[in-house]
Amino acid sequence: MPADPRALRFGAAVTTLVLASVLVTESPWLLAAQAVVFALGVARRSPYVVLFKAFVTSTPKKTEDPRPPRFAQLVGLVFAVTGLAGYLTGTVPLALAATAAALLAAFLDAAFGFCLGCEIYLLIRRSTPAANMEVSQ
Repeated sequence: MPADPRALRFGAAVTTLVLASVLVTESPWLLAAQAVVFALGVARRSPYVVLFKAFVTSTPKKTEDPRPPRFAQLVGLVFAVTGLAGYLTGTVPLALAATAAALLAAFLDAAFGFCLGCEIYLLIRRSTPAANMEVSQ
């Protein structure tokens, strides 16, 4: 099922707000909640997309391959889990750095439509010989 880019940007905007709140409050609970959202996004069940679809019922003019955004959610999950590990071990600078990195990526997508995780996914696909054969056939 193709992805609605408007829903993806909405999700990135909400994620930006949540992660900014994590940096301000240093709340591991809020970061844990965002980690769950990232995990659900990997499983194509993002509550932010569900919320978007509840209010916006129009059909998008174009759609996207869902694999790059799903990979981006996985990258966000890795950063969120790293941040949680920082909080749990008392390594607050690690927690803040990991959260800030995820925030930067979410902000780039929300503000400019530039999905950093998606671009990384495409670079990996292009550099993998099996993927290149798959594309050329």
